[in-house]
Amino acid sequence: MLFTDHFVEVDGCRTHYRRAGKGTPLVFLHGAGGAPQVLPFMERLAQRFEVLVPDAPGYGQSDEPAWLENIHDVAYFYLDFLAALKLEKALIVGTSMGGWMAMEMAVRNTSRIASLVLVSPAGIRVEGGASGAEPADIFLLSPEDMTRKLFYDQKYAEARLAAPVTPEGIDLQLKNRHTTARLAWEPRLHDPMLPKWLHRIDVPVAIAWGKEDQILPVAIAHELKRLLPQAELTLFERCGHLLVQEKAEEFCDLVERFACK
Repeated sequence: MLFTDHFVEVDGCRTHYRRAGKGTPLVFLHGAGGAPQVLPFMERLAQRFEVLVPDAPGYGQSDEPAWLENIHDVAYFYLDFLAALKLEKALIVGTSMGGWMAMEMAVRNTSRIASLVLVSPAGIRVEGGASGAEPADIFLLSPEDMTRKLFYDQKYAEARLAAPVTPEGIDLQLKNRHTTARLAWEPRLHDPMLPKWLHRIDVPVAIAWGKEDQILPVAIAHELKRLLPQAELTLFERCGHLLVQEKAEEFCDLVERFACK
């Protein structure tokens, strides 16, 4: 499925997004590493949905607007993005930081959102310092350690580490890291105000998590399920943080099944 590149100005931010497919709109919100390329799971989903993959403000080919200060700004931006593209009843799929952004959107306004699929999302923490529930400090990990911790199956890490990196690619990585630090440095990878408003999410929610996630441990999945008792939780065996790559087919099956409910 051929994805095409587009730009749209939203809230004064020139925003890059890719688009392919027809049908129900599915907006994929990327994580801290951005969405530098079209991945197999996106192509598979584009056979069933109209898939849009935007670069969040400050990431990839999108502008880094002066107003971007925190995760709440991104939530309002993405709500305006849906309105600018006149998307209705959209399925929002967010992974890691993108899952956090999706929750922040949905506690504010679900008028254009049909449902959420949250894939190992950041945004909340397990209170009380439970053992094995602390997220990895992504700001202290070396690039190689970070890459290895993203995957359970190290063949994916090896492939990523072996891929040539261009100067332009390095610049984008630095840009993405800068924006992630702006949004998630303090407090680390969560919004302490978010849990008390999760009850405002009034659309169906599916949560997907890799059992061997070394970035956001699976204990956080159980806490999120506690906070969203009506959500559907699916845990993937022998799978790390980048579930959409390690379990691409099973993940797409989940999204397609969930969208048909």
